[in-house]
Amino acid sequence: MTCSILLLITLTSCVSGSLVVNVTQSFYQAEENRNATLEWTFTPTTDSSISTLNIFCEMITDGTRSVLLDLNEGVEVSESQHERFSERVQFDKDVLREGRLRIHMSRLRTNDSGVYLCTVNTGDGEKSKKCHLNVTAEKDRPKPETTNSTSGGRDPSQTGSPSQAESPGWIGLYCGLN
Repeated sequence: MTCSILLLITLTSCVSGSLVVNVTQSFYQAEENRNATLEWTFTPTTDSSISTLNIFCEMITDGTRSVLLDLNEGVEVSESQHERFSERVQFDKDVLREGRLRIHMSRLRTNDSGVYLCTVNTGDGEKSKKCHLNVTAEKDRPKPETTNSTSGGRDPSQTGSPSQAESPGWIGLYCGLN
């Protein structure tokens, strides 16, 4: 009987509302001028209403904090958003009821690299989780190899004679099925 009562108390406290916040990925890698989606999950409220939901997300870099998203009682406070994210950051409001926070960042810049911290506050408590975003410059991306169409992809200066440079090369691919 005592064990049953303890089990009931334990289960009730787990179900009745301990808020859990997790980040889908702890580290994101992206390239400049591309897009990225940062995602957190949290324990949704039992009434599935977002009117009691408060979310505050910010970027922290070199001790400076820039507001990414401020959601107060289910309503976005766009005036709080730092100007560096203006017109580049959106979130999916329709998945909040499911306990998911997805923030879409477009036209990434290298100075978007940093730590992103989101604090979720429901009627069941307040918790935070952070993730890291690293944005590399476009010039850091390896350039694709270019081929010269008149020389069949070969450099004539390295082939020895002009006739060799102009002759087409053949590549064979053999596949066998068992």
